[in-house]
Amino acid sequence: MPENQNIEYKESWRDEYLKWICGFANAQGGIIFIGKNDKGKVVGLKDSKRLMTEIPNKIQATMGIVADVNLLEEKGLEYISIRVTPSSFPVSYHGEYHYRSGSTKQQLVGNALSQFIIEKTGVHWEDGIANNVSLDDLDHESISIFKKAVLRKGRMSEADLNVPDVELLDKLGLLENGRLKKSGALLFSKNPEKVQVGSFVKVGKFGEGPDLLYHDTIEGSLISIADKVIDLIFFKYLKAAISYEHDMRVEQYPFAREAVREAVYNAIAHNCYMSGVPIQIRIDDNSMTISNTCVFPTGWTVETLFKPHKSIPYNPSIAKAFYLAGYIENWGRGIQKICDECKKINASLPEYEILGNDLTVRFKALEEARVTDKVTDGIPNKGTNELNIKGTDGVTNKVTDEIYTKYKSILSCIKINPKATYKEIAEYLGVSRKTIAQKIKYLKDKKIIERYGSTKNGAWIINADIKMIK
Repeated sequence: MPENQNIEYKESWRDEYLKWICGFANAQGGIIFIGKNDKGKVVGLKDSKRLMTEIPNKIQATMGIVADVNLLEEKGLEYISIRVTPSSFPVSYHGEYHYRSGSTKQQLVGNALSQFIIEKTGVHWEDGIANNVSLDDLDHESISIFKKAVLRKGRMSEADLNVPDVELLDKLGLLENGRLKKSGALLFSKNPEKVQVGSFVKVGKFGEGPDLLYHDTIEGSLISIADKVIDLIFFKYLKAAISYEHDMRVEQYPFAREAVREAVYNAIAHNCYMSGVPIQIRIDDNSMTISNTCVFPTGWTVETLFKPHKSIPYNPSIAKAFYLAGYIENWGRGIQKICDECKKINASLPEYEILGNDLTVRFKALEEARVTDKVTDGIPNKGTNELNIKGTDGVTNKVTDEIYTKYKSILSCIKINPKATYKEIAEYLGVSRKTIAQKIKYLKDKKIIERYGSTKNGAWIINADIKMIK
């Protein structure tokens, strides 16, 4: 019998054939014969007994399904049959979705993958249950950040927000029969990586070409990532050009902050998380590039983004939460806002490009605001600024130049991550732990910062009057 949509012949076993099993499970089912040539003739297996143990275990471990694996014999030659039944739910192999079509195996991506998921489940990927995450895994600090952001924006009433966390998530449609949906786990759980690998943001500063100078991986709930990422970019990765107008100090960054903010938040809200690819932000002296995996609505092109269009979010529940918090716009106005913010600083309009399933937006640096000073000791943004430090005793100290930069960098770290340890701050700034300990001791002695709680679970508090002299 020749190969067809339900039969596949392989002379020997290779682990890549797990993809074929995935494809059968996602289609109409089928049988893979190991130990037969492409004409269906038995050629035999030398390691059949070992494979009889390994193959079922690998199928279960990589895809979470069970196949019927049998050892057969013909004319003294052993071969194996792997019978796969069609699955009622989507089956993935290491985050990839394969499908048997005719006598070929195809990897589903883009619109085809999105349509397949909806046809199999009747729901969006984000509406599936996060089976390995419970309500105990909720990050209540992220929920607190969300509540404050929503209240500031006024998109929900205080009465609606002043409810137990679980009740709020239920109101937002992030629970199903008391269990977290994937959208709820991505938005508010401590470790979204348990739901889907690649659910984080990477930021890198590059020199010439592929020369990576330093980088960060921002992990945690999507809400906590959104709360940190813009400050991280503008505190650590960018330096403002300094000028003076009528003795007033003016700082200008090479990119429009609100435009970058909208673009980054759009990437987080609309990312295709089941791809397993993190959002990536690449920064150099000339440009900033933000990339995420996307699935455009049918018929949409890059040109559609720049015209009036409907808001058709790929992740409706995640997008709703980001809208309520004021992170993104509604009614398809986000691209227009990005362009308007670029025009405000006389910067070029962003360039959008689709490569395969990747959507990339590239901002060109404003020429007059470009600052190309080299990074020293891993600490960017050195300058000749002054910092007013007013302690609780009312005495104001002035710190200038390099010392200012070092203190500003540490305070920025604490602002981005109040729970940061000495080791994490040292790694973040690229200096030794001893150096950080000395500087933090100064800040603590001056009552500028304090540490509450244990070394592992405590948090920093900035409790002094700290501001830059303009």
